[in-house]
Amino acid sequence: MLPTGWFQVAWSADVAIGDVQPMHYFARDLVLFRELDGQAKVLDGHCQHLGASLAHGGCVVEGGIQCPFHGWVWNGDGRNVRIPYEPRPNRGRRVRSYPVAELNDSIYIWHDADGRPPLWEAPEALEVLGSHVREQEFHPFDEDCRTRFEKVKVHPQVIAENAVDPHHFRFVHNTPISPVVLREHTNESTWVAKVGFGKRWLEGVDRDGDTMNTIEIYWSGIGVAFNGEQMRDGVRVISICATPVDDTTSDIFAGYWISAEASAGPGDFEARLSSAKLALPDDIRIWEHQEYLDRPGLAGSEAAGFRALRQWASSFYPEPEPVGEPVSHGV
Repeated sequence: MLPTGWFQVAWSADVAIGDVQPMHYFARDLVLFRELDGQAKVLDGHCQHLGASLAHGGCVVEGGIQCPFHGWVWNGDGRNVRIPYEPRPNRGRRVRSYPVAELNDSIYIWHDADGRPPLWEAPEALEVLGSHVREQEFHPFDEDCRTRFEKVKVHPQVIAENAVDPHHFRFVHNTPISPVVLREHTNESTWVAKVGFGKRWLEGVDRDGDTMNTIEIYWSGIGVAFNGEQMRDGVRVISICATPVDDTTSDIFAGYWISAEASAGPGDFEARLSSAKLALPDDIRIWEHQEYLDRPGLAGSEAAGFRALRQWASSFYPEPEPVGEPVSHGV
């Protein structure tokens, strides 16, 4: 549960200037705070003086976050910038800091077990999807449009594998027929696919400019995902971002952007938002009791997709430690 990539840790609206929030992700205690200039920062959760928690009683001051125990101040890069009772800071100690990206009304951190800087940029949801999404106006992204499912028993990669699992739609989400994958594209950091629903797409031909009854799926690593869905009543964008908490569970952040249709009547937005929220809980019920199989018994129509995605996802994990030669102790 230590994959590399961008992972969501909060919604922007939930972190005001001066706020300090404890978090626990990647089996580590972390602290999220918003500096006086408005920048969100994330550090390991403990002061490197005597180990007090910065997240419980710490406060935002000029220059960073102040430890509640002895007042040491650490900036957003994890450097000690002030000791109230000493003439100079301790430049030899640092608190681990995490690169932060704030976009899509969300706060993401870059996680890499080897401590490397970000290998790619966090994506703008409404920019990386198709023109049918970029050209839309959307309802305000208010409190009802964002949620978090805490400590779900699922690995982020299991969620990513939904992108190559068209047949689950029939049995989990009750679609009449399995959708058809119309196109896929991958590179080192992204997996992009267009999936068609219903009889109009049964031939599996991707007609340029035709997005009706389709989902465009965009994965950035295995932590950040956006679905751009075009239906008869409009466009919606759904983010599904899973962040490991510990060895077995993840928090899932889900966001919903609903297009503002000119002809929509009273209650239309609420009904469409409610409809958009229906699918994820059905998936979570499966994931909570699912056992991950390294060698699943895949059917012929699904095997290639699963194998390709697993191969792509394998690059987001630390290299295994080399196994040393056995030590001989003699006779």
